[in-house]
Amino acid sequence: MKKAVIYARVSLPTQHIPTQLLPLRELAAKRGFEVVGEYQDQGVSGTKPRRPGLDALMLDARRHRFSVVLVAAFDRIARSTRHFLQVLDEFDSLGIEFISAREASDTTGPMGRLFVTLIGSIAELEGALIRERIRQGMARRRLEGFRFGRAPLSPSTTSPSSVTASRACR
Repeated sequence: MKKAVIYARVSLPTQHIPTQLLPLRELAAKRGFEVVGEYQDQGVSGTKPRRPGLDALMLDARRHRFSVVLVAAFDRIARSTRHFLQVLDEFDSLGIEFISAREASDTTGPMGRLFVTLIGSIAELEGALIRERIRQGMARRRLEGFRFGRAPLSPSTTSPSSVTASRACR
């Protein structure tokens, strides 16, 4: 029986890790894997290459504590193709299989590796397109006169006496 671990990540603290964990546990059972660990990052963006859960997973991978990694989707590991491929290359060099439930793919063969690379590139493209649309929308709003950021302070509220007076009122 192969030893497997599960990695789950959500970007916002209000999102729920069990939404990913439960189907991955079922997948592991169906494939006959023994789940020996679960790694989680909650409220951490996938754009950050350093995350506590992912760092712990990679450390245990280097210690050869498992032979399979299960994730809900490619973008749970990384949002950039470069980081995604670095992680996959390290798994490959350690002899660890990578299985994504949503994309129904694994890295056990050359075709699986090609598919993973293509999907990772598409995920990065999707993120870049979203950022571009947001920037375009913000530029349009600026042209319409909409202000972004904090409202400017008036000169009367920045004088030393008003700062002291506001502190005294607290």
